[in-house]
Amino acid sequence: MRILGLDYGTKTVGVAVCDALGLTAQAVETITRKEENKLRRTCARIEELIREYGVERIVLGFPKHMNNDVGERAEKSLEFRDMLHRRTGLEVIMWDERLTTVEAERTLIESGVRRENRKKHIDQIAAVFILQGYLDMLRMKEKDTPDNKES
Repeated sequence: MRILGLDYGTKTVGVAVCDALGLTAQAVETITRKEENKLRRTCARIEELIREYGVERIVLGFPKHMNNDVGERAEKSLEFRDMLHRRTGLEVIMWDERLTTVEAERTLIESGVRRENRKKHIDQIAAVFILQGYLDMLRMKEKDTPDNKES
């Protein structure tokens, strides 16, 4: 099953997709828009990617505060989730994305990506971390099912 991972921001959406086996997440692209509330083209591009990759589920980053509160950004993400579900009919799972951008920045620095080029990639890498976290959780759940436990 193919799953799409999204890092939704004020002017960008980082996009990642998993391989056909659901093991690894790969960066796809960053969708940009001029204004925060102009989402028609963003949603249209996401729908194109869903068709192109045969996506069956979406994982959307949920930017909660460090104290677990739901702030304005998280509320906007919930609204975006509802819009995506209405437009695509797909299940949209909210995934805690705290520190994914920090982790993405660190990864780009360690990879030697110059500061001026990091902005182009950071949202995609954050989407990869969001999706990979979800995929890892699915694998752990699968391991813990009674059918898979060793006797």
